[in-house]
Amino acid sequence: MTPSKGIISIVEEHLSDTITGSRFVSGGSINIAYELQTAGGKYFLKVNHKALYPGMFAAEAEGLKLLAQTKAVKVPVIVLQGDAGNESFLLLEWVDAKRGSVQATQNLGAQLAQIHGNTADQFGLDHDNYIGSLPQSNRKHDKWSDFFIQERLQPMVSLAADKRLLEYADAGNFEKLYSKLPGLFDEEAPALLHGDLWSGNYLTTPADEPYLIDPAVYYGHREVDLAMTALFGGFSNEFYIDYNQAFPLAEGWQQRTDLWNLYPLLVHLNLFGAGYLDRVRDAVKNYL
Repeated sequence: MTPSKGIISIVEEHLSDTITGSRFVSGGSINIAYELQTAGGKYFLKVNHKALYPGMFAAEAEGLKLLAQTKAVKVPVIVLQGDAGNESFLLLEWVDAKRGSVQATQNLGAQLAQIHGNTADQFGLDHDNYIGSLPQSNRKHDKWSDFFIQERLQPMVSLAADKRLLEYADAGNFEKLYSKLPGLFDEEAPALLHGDLWSGNYLTTPADEPYLIDPAVYYGHREVDLAMTALFGGFSNEFYIDYNQAFPLAEGWQQRTDLWNLYPLLVHLNLFGAGYLDRVRDAVKNYL
């Protein structure tokens, strides 16, 4: 499998270099990904169907730029983003990566705290993006509870109900949760979030430097990023220690992990089916 001639032509013209080889690499279920070899070095190329996921790579590039602007953490350099025929593509610098280490997650903890120090006047973002393959609304709100309910939970609950993955009683429990939500957490200023921070969305270099990838950024409650790290594991205890030393979390933040993870769990329910239903139901009931 190789990239299309249209993409190769555009990339070679931009680089003023010739692609001498390519190989398929793991890039997730949504995109086709390649390592491109040129005389000047290696690059990472992601490709998808632009009609299926309009604006996905443009939004991803904007997210990487926002994270890079914090100067808190490394992200792959954006080389080129564009379209070729019915395909969209994103070309990034190649990052040599190794298996994650305790030192790398420790470094990332302190860096994430720095990212979260970047704030805004409202929760949300000036443009929408994606979470996985699902559109993610970032319409701005003054209150975190309003944003979390209206832009995160309600769209996913509605989609799951349409797919008959949630029952009438489930929707009723979410309505009960919405009424209680404002009293379940400590108010904080909006923080710049990665938005999809699981262990598959950071790379570790041989020098134990973490690189963040595949962001779904917006300004939200910073506990959301911390909660996401616990959803599938892969982060050392030192990660949380170093984060808390740099930017202490409110008391009881661990007890709110399931609350914030309702959003990614609903995303997984909608993408992958009923295998996530029990986890969604249990999480909701924990806060009723």
